[in-house]
Amino acid sequence: MLSLLSWIVTGLVVGLIARALVPGKQNLGMLMTIALGVVGACVGGLISSAIWPTWTDTPDVNRMWPGWLMSVAGGVLVLWGYVAATGGNRDVTYSPNSR
Repeated sequence: MLSLLSWIVTGLVVGLIARALVPGKQNLGMLMTIALGVVGACVGGLISSAIWPTWTDTPDVNRMWPGWLMSVAGGVLVLWGYVAATGGNRDVTYSPNSR
């Protein structure tokens, strides 16, 4: 249970930071922000383990800041992909009576 809670909190923090770094308005709710953060943390972890494979062998609390940075970078990449896939951040609403 504690592991699930840590995933949710980490996803929320990473997702909020990624949303703050990407310009424009993203129409994401709280659950989508958490999902963005979790997926971004996984992507960042995959990238960091490909670049620096020795960090995954010996976890050290004093050296966890690169993991957070890579998680945020992964979150930004995932958010850019989401914005590109959904057609950007258009706030246009269609009303049949407007011209």
